[in-house]
Amino acid sequence: MKKEISTTSKWLLVISAIFLAISIIVPIWRIELDAPQYPEGLGLQIFSYKLGGDVAIINGLNHYIGMQTLHEENFIEFTLLPFIIGFYALLMLFTGLKGGRKILYTTFTAFVVFGIIAMIDFWRWEYNYGHKLDPNAAIIVPGMAYQPPLIGFKQLLNFGAYSIPDIGGWLFIGAGLLCLIAVSIEAGWLNKWMKTKINATLFMIFLFASCSSKKPEALEVNKDQCEFCKMAVADVRFGAESISSKGRIYKFDDLNCMISFKKSNEKIKMNQFFVNDYEANNQLIDATTAWYIMHETVKSPMGSNTAAFSKRATAQNKARIISTEVLSWDQLKY
Repeated sequence: MKKEISTTSKWLLVISAIFLAISIIVPIWRIELDAPQYPEGLGLQIFSYKLGGDVAIINGLNHYIGMQTLHEENFIEFTLLPFIIGFYALLMLFTGLKGGRKILYTTFTAFVVFGIIAMIDFWRWEYNYGHKLDPNAAIIVPGMAYQPPLIGFKQLLNFGAYSIPDIGGWLFIGAGLLCLIAVSIEAGWLNKWMKTKINATLFMIFLFASCSSKKPEALEVNKDQCEFCKMAVADVRFGAESISSKGRIYKFDDLNCMISFKKSNEKIKMNQFFVNDYEANNQLIDATTAWYIMHETVKSPMGSNTAAFSKRATAQNKARIISTEVLSWDQLKY
């Protein structure tokens, strides 16, 4: 006799089935490309059954550097994937309406295995796409590969590539998480876990850690180039960085360059801003909480003549010596 699952688990599985059904017709993944010659960016959307976005333009660019052009008929996945996702949607619906615990556990295990296989297949495609290059291409960079990131950001020559799930992908992930919750309820893990304060604390730590912002990268003198003025970073004391919502890091040789770049590239969503601590050894600090002094005797590379400090007292001491005032981030005017 099968063990009945709870009403809560049934609803979770029904919702999971709906999520999967919707994911068949909406884009599952997207890869965005940005470069100076394409200020608005290029986008490739991957559906379960087709490609969308700027496919023609991307194919034209691929031709010059010897990458494979993208054609839907070359992907057997577009023939199979809608039916596979549909199968799992029906399986979760059946499990929610008629199934017992054993079927639930089997459904979840099979779904996880499918997800792993799908990501491995996607990585394999990206690897072949970025490594199998035409030796007779117009532009050849020795040793260069153009494999897009599986997830996140990667710099490919002058293009920044950003890979992330689209709405269908998030629905797919959501379906898996809801199914996992149902399994946890039926196996009794959820109740035990909720009663353990240590586990709850660890979960919160993990949650905040996973959602934490990307860390900046230390500037390298005479190697890193300012994103705005295109000059090499010559004095790290005045260096700055910003990180976009896509995780791309933009480096600058002067605070003025970072602010000017932000104003002239409003379509790029900047989430984080950093400046080097004038008194530290190439140490980037949060620009929004730093303290600043601005004076003609503070000679910065591109004329902002502004030095940043992590501590207000340090900035005040420096300001007192050169007879100027201490400013906050909001008080800076360029």
